[in-house]
Amino acid sequence: MISRLHGILIEKQPPTVVIDVQGVGYDVDVPMSTFYGLPATGQPVTLFTHLVVREDAHLLFGFATDDERRLFRQLVRITGIGARTALSLLSGMSVDDLYAAVTLQDSARLIKVPGIGKKTAERLLLELKDKLALVPGSVNVAASGASGDALNALLSLGYNDREARAALAKLEPGMVVQDAIRQALRLLSKV
Repeated sequence: MISRLHGILIEKQPPTVVIDVQGVGYDVDVPMSTFYGLPATGQPVTLFTHLVVREDAHLLFGFATDDERRLFRQLVRITGIGARTALSLLSGMSVDDLYAAVTLQDSARLIKVPGIGKKTAERLLLELKDKLALVPGSVNVAASGASGDALNALLSLGYNDREARAALAKLEPGMVVQDAIRQALRLLSKV
């Protein structure tokens, strides 16, 4: 298994990049979130990788963070979700956005990703509901309905998932929704 590549970025053609590692050029497919964060060609780059071996090909997928790779690996374990669909999901949503969508069982967020229809979105939510809590690094912010409601309120006010989740994580568990929103807003206004 190839776990990580470190070398010189020699070519960028979305979604594929070529990385020269000690004279060997590796074709690596990356999600657009990773692609946009890559340095210019000729610069050093490090990617976490996942190798998919099929009868007709060996495909290498690269990720800027280990969290992206872990989520990709979780996605490809789901029946009917291949590597291309998983890559598309990670291109259309951040890791935090996908965790939030699964936690809140929000299929509307998933359907916005090209190639993800209603049935696929529902299957993803069903399959990932319990599994994402087991993924190291994932945070289940909506363990109770109240924190999920508070998260939805903060998201509708325009805060991104990362900000809202960080603020809610600092609050005492079991708070009433209105109090949780008020205190989270106080925390967010100090940032």
